[in-house]
Amino acid sequence: MPNADPITMQVIRYGLEQIADEMGYTMVRTSRSTIIKEIMDITCAVFDHNGKTLAQAHHAPMLLTGFEITMERLLQEFPEDQLYDGDVIIANDPYQGGQHIMDIQTFAPVRFEDRIVGFTGSIAHHSDMGGAAAGGVAGGLTEIFMEGLRLPMVKLYKKGEPDKEIFDIIANNIRVPDKTIGDIKAQAASGFVGVRRMKEIFAKYGVDTVRECSAMLQDYSESRIRDGLKKIPDGTYSGVDFVDDDGVSDDPIKINVNIHKKGDTATIDFKGTDLQVRGNTNCPIATTHAAVYYALICVIDPHVPPNSGCYRPFNVEVEEGLVVNPRMPGAVAARTNTSQKICEAMLKALSQALPEKVTAGSHGQITTCGFSGIHPRTGKRFVYIDIQGGGAGARAIRDGRDGQDSHLARFMNTPIEAAELEHPVRIERYELIPDSGGAGKYRGALSPRRDIRMLIDDVTFSRYSDRQKFPPWGVFGGKDGLPGKLIMNPDTPDEHRIPSKGVMTLNKGDVISMRCPGAGGYGDPQERDPELLEADIRDGKVTES
Repeated sequence: MPNADPITMQVIRYGLEQIADEMGYTMVRTSRSTIIKEIMDITCAVFDHNGKTLAQAHHAPMLLTGFEITMERLLQEFPEDQLYDGDVIIANDPYQGGQHIMDIQTFAPVRFEDRIVGFTGSIAHHSDMGGAAAGGVAGGLTEIFMEGLRLPMVKLYKKGEPDKEIFDIIANNIRVPDKTIGDIKAQAASGFVGVRRMKEIFAKYGVDTVRECSAMLQDYSESRIRDGLKKIPDGTYSGVDFVDDDGVSDDPIKINVNIHKKGDTATIDFKGTDLQVRGNTNCPIATTHAAVYYALICVIDPHVPPNSGCYRPFNVEVEEGLVVNPRMPGAVAARTNTSQKICEAMLKALSQALPEKVTAGSHGQITTCGFSGIHPRTGKRFVYIDIQGGGAGARAIRDGRDGQDSHLARFMNTPIEAAELEHPVRIERYELIPDSGGAGKYRGALSPRRDIRMLIDDVTFSRYSDRQKFPPWGVFGGKDGLPGKLIMNPDTPDEHRIPSKGVMTLNKGDVISMRCPGAGGYGDPQERDPELLEADIRDGKVTES
């Protein structure tokens, strides 16, 4: 009989979470590009033999459920007798459970006592995967084929040996093969670390005990979510937000979520949401699921162990052909700006039922910029990805978090020293923008401004950002936050605003000023504690005017 009990279950749970975290930090320490080693646009997870998530690293929640969908495909593609120790499967297809082409997923089977007992998985955003624009971050691309090299599910390593042909195909299609190939190998290494640690757990507790405890753990998470759902009044709650545009037309894109809550279950649909668009703000189904689950779990039980059991009480219905579930060959590289609006709309809907559990509107976007050119020191091409968030929405009991990323991503920033050390750029300003947070009983967070000067000619500048037309919304009397904008050559006669999405060429001396959106306030500003207001004025966060 398995030696499974609640205490052993929790011990194994934390062991599995530690494995996922160790995998992530292995990848960070051994990677080459700033987007992994500094921004940490990654996550890792471990799975049971059925491909169900058991534990996830404490990195990017955005990458949550894509694992589930991809694991289903993996188990269909590779029967157990075709999976061996040392194998690593790679994929990045957004239409097979992936996120966007820049996010590569890797999976490694865990064999113990001559059977598959689990899997390890990782996902990471890479510096370049080819395509029309360096770094894959250009807004306004109109087909998935323009966005880069789309990999089917193939073995990158076979019984521990790298497949040179697959590596050569990847290297032949990208601008910075040394960094990207190095990062992919770091991903594979993290998987091997996870496999070794997983085998140690199975050796210590036995296969039957680990499997029984894994099932108990998923049931435990499910029960916590169901208990939380019971505390929400039954009913239908709807929320709406808008993506500014798709980078091709100026038309706004409506995101409409409807939460139908009954007892200990909830069905979420997207009736009223716009159809998929020509530009690449379409959001693949894996990211849409992640956004829905993230918002619900944050409000219902933010401390629940994140595993497949959490998702069982939810039913997500998404019609194919919507911007949140596009058909091939819809482009999806800028899907983060749509997924963020799903979260915002979800929180707006949930504010009707649980006002004390939600935040006001946040920056609700990701300002992602790619700079590429020939480095004068090395004579080789560089790709510099800079990602900035914005302000976090005010809460029922305190102000929003200034200049901190929110919803799904949890990215770190790239330190100025790291950017300037590796790339021919100079960061001239990095500061919070006064008055960018909406007033309220609790103030919306301030957003960052980051000014980047080019030190060479002929730099390709690609970007996608949002929340520049629709400001971050306040709640319960709170005021809206400041929308964002991109300014070229600020404080000069050539100063002008540029579109939030697109591609252009910069030359030596040009400056791009990223001014990210702030966040909305919570509650009536007249109820704000005068001491808090005085502190804001003293600290320069709010001007007296």
